[in-house]
Order: sequence, then C-alpha cells, then structure tokens
Amino acid sequence: MSFVDRITRLPLPTDEPRGAAAAARLPGAPPRLADLLRGAAGSSPYLAGLIEREAGWLAEALDRDPTAAWLAFAETEGFEVLPPADLGPALRQAKRRVALYAALADLGGVWSLDEVTGVLTDLADRATDLALRAHVADEARRGKLPAPAAGAAPDAAGIFALAMGKMGARELNYSSDIDLIVLYDDAAYAPGDQHEVRAALIRATRKAAATLSDLTAQGYVFRTDLRLRPDASVTPVCISASAALNYYEAEGRSWERAAYIKARVCAGDLAAGGRFLDALRPFVWRRHLDFATVEDTHEMRRRIRDHKGLHGIRVPGHDLKLGRGGIREIEFFAQTQQLIAGGRDPDLRARRTVDALAALAAKGWIPAEVAGELSAHYREHREIEHRIQMVNDAQTHALPSTPEALELVIRLSGEADAEAWCARLESRLHRVEELTGNLFEPGGSGDRPRLSAEQAALVEGWQSYPALRSVRAQQVFARIEPRVLSSLFRAGRPGEALGRFDSFLRGLPAGVQLFSMFESNPSLIDLLGDICATSPGLAAYLARYPEVLDAVLAGSFFAPWPGLEAMRSELSATLDRTMAAPDGGYERALDTARRWAHEWQFRVGVHHLRGLVEAEEAGQQYADIADAALAALAPMVTAEFARRHGPPPGHGAAVLGMGSLGARQLNAASDLDLIMIYDAAEAEGSSGPRPLATRAYYARLTQALLTAVTAPTAAGRLYEVDMRLRPSGRQGPVATAFESFRAYQMHEAWTWEHLALTRARVVAVLPGALSDSPNPPDPTQQPDAQELPPLAVRLETLRREVLAVRGTDPRVVPDLEEMRQRIFAAKAPDGRWEAKIGRGRLQDIELLAQSLALRGASPSRGAAMQIRAGRRAGLIGTEDAASLTVAHRFLWRLHCAGRLLTDRPLDMEALGRGGQDFLLRETACASLDELAHRLDATVESAGRIIDALTRAAEAVP
Repeated sequence: MSFVDRITRLPLPTDEPRGAAAAARLPGAPPRLADLLRGAAGSSPYLAGLIEREAGWLAEALDRDPTAAWLAFAETEGFEVLPPADLGPALRQAKRRVALYAALADLGGVWSLDEVTGVLTDLADRATDLALRAHVADEARRGKLPAPAAGAAPDAAGIFALAMGKMGARELNYSSDIDLIVLYDDAAYAPGDQHEVRAALIRATRKAAATLSDLTAQGYVFRTDLRLRPDASVTPVCISASAALNYYEAEGRSWERAAYIKARVCAGDLAAGGRFLDALRPFVWRRHLDFATVEDTHEMRRRIRDHKGLHGIRVPGHDLKLGRGGIREIEFFAQTQQLIAGGRDPDLRARRTVDALAALAAKGWIPAEVAGELSAHYREHREIEHRIQMVNDAQTHALPSTPEALELVIRLSGEADAEAWCARLESRLHRVEELTGNLFEPGGSGDRPRLSAEQAALVEGWQSYPALRSVRAQQVFARIEPRVLSSLFRAGRPGEALGRFDSFLRGLPAGVQLFSMFESNPSLIDLLGDICATSPGLAAYLARYPEVLDAVLAGSFFAPWPGLEAMRSELSATLDRTMAAPDGGYERALDTARRWAHEWQFRVGVHHLRGLVEAEEAGQQYADIADAALAALAPMVTAEFARRHGPPPGHGAAVLGMGSLGARQLNAASDLDLIMIYDAAEAEGSSGPRPLATRAYYARLTQALLTAVTAPTAAGRLYEVDMRLRPSGRQGPVATAFESFRAYQMHEAWTWEHLALTRARVVAVLPGALSDSPNPPDPTQQPDAQELPPLAVRLETLRREVLAVRGTDPRVVPDLEEMRQRIFAAKAPDGRWEAKIGRGRLQDIELLAQSLALRGASPSRGAAMQIRAGRRAGLIGTEDAASLTVAHRFLWRLHCAGRLLTDRPLDMEALGRGGQDFLLRETACASLDELAHRLDATVESAGRIIDALTRAAEAVP
C-alpha cells in the first residue's frame, strides 16, 4: 500500500498561501497528498522550510513503500567510511529527511505513534554509533589510542553509549534532545594504558557530541545531553565502566534508579554495554522491599507532580510533559510500581511506558482498565506533544499560551474547533491526574508547598546526602519534610531559604538523631525555618557548623545569659579535661574551644533573631564569648609553649582587646583587634629545654596564641585577628615590652593611636614565671575595685595616664578632622543601607566619642559612655550629645542586625521578607521607606553635629 493510500487524517493550514506554495513544490501530487502538504506547511513554518529544501528527495521517497521509505538514510552506503568532517553534514541531511518524512507520516496517520518514535529512535541510534566510531577511529589513526590488552578485542575501542529516557525506551519525541551516558570498558586495556585511553575516549566523546549537536548551516542532528552520567558536575563526558559501577554502588540516588529502567545500549561496543547493564541490575532492581523504598518512590512521584503544574490545569500554556495530568505523571506512575515490584519480577522491567502499564496490569498490580485508559491518554498526549514541536522544531512541551499560537497546534491536529479541542484535552488531563493521584499514597505526609522544577530537583538531591543514607533516617525525614518545607516557604524568597537549608542538610554527617529530635520537637523545625528564611548569615554559619544544633538540645539554650566569669570558668575546665583525656591533647582542645564558641555564637544569633535580646545586649554577649575564649586559651597555649621553652620570663604578658572588642560591642561577623604586651622583669630569656631570648620568646608565644585562635582545624576557625593597632603597625614587633609600649604611647604615638587606646581593655593574661593569677580583670568592674594581676593593673594605669597627658594636645581635633577626611576619601559607604562607614555613620560617631574620652581623660570605652563623658567635660552640648547617642544606637542596631543577616552589603531584595522584617523590627521602622528616610536623616544630622564640633574645637585658640 502506497503512502497516499494510507493517509487517514489531514492537518489544516493556518497560513493558506504558505501551504499552497509547499504543495506546489511537488507538482502532480495526488489531491490527498497535496492536502497533507498544504496542511502541514500551512501550520508549521519548520515543515514548510523542510519541504522547500528537500522537495526533490521527498517526491521520490513518497513513491516508495512507507514501511521502508525512510530507510533511504539507513541504506545509503558509505556513511561508515566518511571522515568526521564529512559525517556531520551527511547526518544533518539525513535528519532533515527523516524528520520531514516522519512528520508527514505522523500528521497523515500513515504511521502509528510507536512507528514514528521508533523511526526517530533508530535514527538517533545510528547517528550516535556513527559519530562515536568516526571519532574513535580518528584518535586511533593519530596514534592517541593504545592497543587493547592481550586477549581483548573490544569493538569501537570498548566505548559504548547508553540511551536514557525516551531514547532508551524507543519513545523519542519529534524534537527531542537525546540523553546519553558514554562509558568505556576499562577491562579491555592494560593498567598502564588507562590514563591515555581515558583521555583519547574523552576527546572522541566530546567531538562526537559536537558532530551531533552543533548547529551549523545544515542544522543539527540531535541536541545531545550527557549530564545523566555519574556525578556529572565533576566527571568527564566519558568515564570507565568500573568507575560508574563504583559510583552507583556507593552513591546512586533514587532518580538514577528510575532513569535506568529505560537505559539501553545504543551505540559502540554493544557487548560491553550489555555487561555493564547486567552488573548494574542489582542497583536498579532491588529484591527486597521496605517502607523507606515505598516512601521514597512516592516522594519522587509527588515531586514530579509539583514540578511544573503550579497553576492547576488550564490548556493554554500547560506543560504537557511535566504539568498536572501530563506525560510524566503517566510515566512515573508506571516507573514507581516497576521499582517497587520489578526486583522480584523481571516481567515488569519493560522500558516502554505502554508496555510497562500492560505488564503491571497482567501481573495484577493495577486494574486492566486503568492500564488501558492511561495508555490511550499517553498516546494522545504524545501526539499533541509532537505537534507542539513540529511548529518550529522547538524542544518544548508547553502548549502555546496565546490563541494564535495555540491554533497552529490545533490545526496540525486536524481540528477546526479550538474550544472543543481544548475541552477534550482538559478533560483528559484531569482524568490522568485522577487515575495516577491516589495509588501508593503514604499516610502522615501532611501538606507541603508546591515546588518549581529547580526546587524539586534540589529536594530530590537530598536523598543522596550522608544524613539520609540510612533507611531509618529516610523514614523519619519523610515524616518531617512537609513541615520543614512549609517552614522554609514562609520566607519572602523561599528559593533562597531552601538553598540555605540544603547547605545545612548537606553538611550533616548523620541524620537519625537530629531528625528524630525535630519530629519530637516541631518547634525546632520552625526555629530552623526562621533561620533559613530570615538570616542568610546565620544559615551559612549553621551550614558550616551544623553541630551547634546540639546546643539547642540542652535545656540551657534559652536560659538567662550566664555571664563572663561563669563562661570563662566553664571553658577553662572543659579544656583542662580535654587536655588530660586519653584521646585528648592540645589539638583536640583547640577543636573543643571552637565548638564551644560556635555554640555560644549560634545561641546569641538565635536569641537576637528571635527578639530575646536587643542589639546592644547581643554585642556584649559576643564580646563575652571572645573574652572567655581568649582568657581560657591563653594559659593553655602558654603551658604548651612552656613545655619546650620554659615558663614566660618575668611577669608574662597581657592581651589588650582593642576596637570593638575593647568596647565590648562585637557583632556576628566581627574579627578581633589585639595587642600583646609583656613584662619580662629584667629577665634575659627563658629557662626551658630549648630556652629563648626574651624578645624572641614573646614574639613566638604571641604567634602561638594567634595560631590557636585563627588556624582552621577540623572544627573550623575561632576568630580572625588583626594586630595592626600595635605600636608601629605592621612594621612593629608582634609583642611589645611594657616599658617600650609606655615610651611609645607617651612620646611617639599618633593621635589615632591614642584614640584607639581609649577602648583598650585587658582580655587575657599569659602567666609568667613570676605571675600568681591567670585571670584578666573583670571588665565590668573598675580596675582599682579588685585585686588584679600586676601587669593588668599597670596597663590600665598607663592607659589612664596616657589619656590624661596626651588628651590636652591641641592637635587632637585637627588630627581627628584629617582622619575623617582620609577615611571618607578612601572608602565610600558600601551601598544604600550602609551603617558603619562614612560621614555621620557609626565609625564617624565613634571616632568623635573617642576624641571626647581622650580630651576629657575618661576611662570609658563604649561610645555612649564616652559621649556622656564629653558632655560632663563641657566638650559637647547636652542636645548634641543626646542626638549622637540616639544616632549611634540606631546605626548600631541596623549594623548589628545586618551582620547577622549577611556578610555582604545589605540588599533588601536578596534578604527577602523575613530579613526585611527583622531589620524593621530592630530599627523600630514600619517600612523600608521609613527606614531609608530615618537612615538618611540620622546620618545627615550626626554628620552636621560632628562637622560643627570639629570646626568649633579647631577655632579655639
């Protein structure tokens, strides 16, 4: 029977002139064939172009038996011997011809859906095989491919391609890309040749993919996707079969199991590919079924249902593949049950969807009528999918959203009544959703938000994380996942919150205990959701240090703040126990200190985020953590150093906390400004097994302390440290003798160094041979109110003396103004919401406050106290002092909150609604507009006050 005789349906033209022009290119065509050409070209610009380009070939091909006419490509001799440069154009011509013939056979009803997809798949198989062989042969001709091992005779050098997805099932759609996994049989080569073989076959694979997918003047053959290979983000395009097997055995994910249901060797060394699939069978088809597997397969199915169907079912714009009631739902309906039962019953392992449905019905897994109805809907969906793609050869599955574009698809289907066509399709979509939506639904999953395609893929990837490796972890997590997702999706930008939770989950080494804790304490899920939804910075911290959640389990997490002395004692005792433990020691103690600090920092961040503490209190608590860590580490570091070099000569050393640490005003991202001062008491050196001269001893001891604080260990990093405030900055020694420090401050230091000294505070002591106390002074008490280590007493006495003497220097205010102008010129405010850098902002106010403390010889360290001291000394008026104090408090709250949210300049869009609401709460503003207005007004007012004060002070003779 001829092609014309087998035409059973006709498409309708939308563009009559274009359709008539196409029909005229085959003069003498029978009326039925002319109508087919007219309808196809009149509603498909792509087919019109193919008819114009291939009219001569088409006229001859349509005269042949339609069951064999497309084989003009397959029967053409010489493809196998074409060099790669000529193979590409030849394959592109073959693709054009097969695509044209298949489209006309499809639209005219000459071929069934299975025949159309089979022909397209056969073309893809042959093209892939030819491309791989051509480029492998080219590598061999160039001498880049070693010979096989003795006794091995691999075909195509052992390379083979696995067809995945629709190509693997021989269901390739009209404009489909092809999903391939390219591997090679490494057993066919000697161990010493593996590297060279691998490199050659990677090159061949890349070139073969380009031969198939590069868009040239002749078009393309098939868009080729190689990303389904194992761990595609880090592996090359061709890997060894043994490496792939190792991956699937150790790390294979549920979606990869499902993908291999349709896998088929399509090109290259078919025997090697068959051996690989045989070896992989236990991974795909598991003989034992348990609750976690059922739950897991359901979750995969549900995520696909959420993939694109975000707006219900409405024909215009509906994704026929991924949307509700679409093709993927039918495919997954079959694959889910194949995964469940196919391990025990090989008859259920069919690749093609309709075959799988029939097999499931035959074995009693689904009703026969359901299988029959779903198969019919599947075929109808696929035919519409082909027409969507035929319009412009676009790899899309979405129905056009405009009436004009949708009409092209409808008329290619031979329909004139668009309303009736849409109604029938909508009814089918609803029916598919009904049939696939109620089977194997585990209970207790709860409601969950809808996910985009990208979000669904991210969530699917969770199953490969270490925390979800065990069956028990999967079971527990499946029960809490809906609440986790719902918590995350309360964010203004749920995608970002989801990404932060993904980072957290990826870092967990195990999950059963934590997930069980979440299940027993759902409020902790909400806490985690708050963090991920509101604070990118705190979420990132949690991702780096997920072990801090252990602290949440303790009953003291929401207890009142214990205070510095209790924290210092607790950490010191903990470090002592760690050092003395059989499996402890110095390195383990450093890890312990880091974990301790991380847990307390996390607690402060959570309390701040939840509104349990305000920014001022949070700043003091962050400082307490740093104080306690330094105070506990200093004696331990000193003792460890003394084992080799003897006790520190004289009275030891003291660590001065400068800047924000000295003022007890740290934020979530603060580093520490430190100065080391030592008092050797005339000693010339140490007296240990490896004695050191005094200066070298304290320099190296300082470096040891810095390493203990800053070095990243298995538990992370404790703090970044900046020592540029020491005498002579970067040029000076890292540790300074007390007398040298005194002389420098009295006679050489610049005004900015005296300003910095107003905030200096002893935070830790490194006890020396003559020391009798390891503790620094309590910063909440005046130095003369308690017994203090002698060096700490002398340092505080010196600080006050320097302020009293140098504060009267007439250069203080001119130098301050010069500093301000240099700062303004060096760095502009970092974005619209900058609170720290710039005229009238935090740094500017704090510099003025330090100058007031210096000029008034006040020991106060905090900005508010220094401003009040300046008012008492008559250096600033009451109204200006009150205005600057209010401004400083507002700017600190904005800055401290911002640093908890992110370590980047504030971007309100990126923060999302949760972060914005936190900032508004912290600054007592009702809207971002109000916050912006208040920030501008505050900065301008503070800037004017500081400008006026510096000018007035300069004018005083």
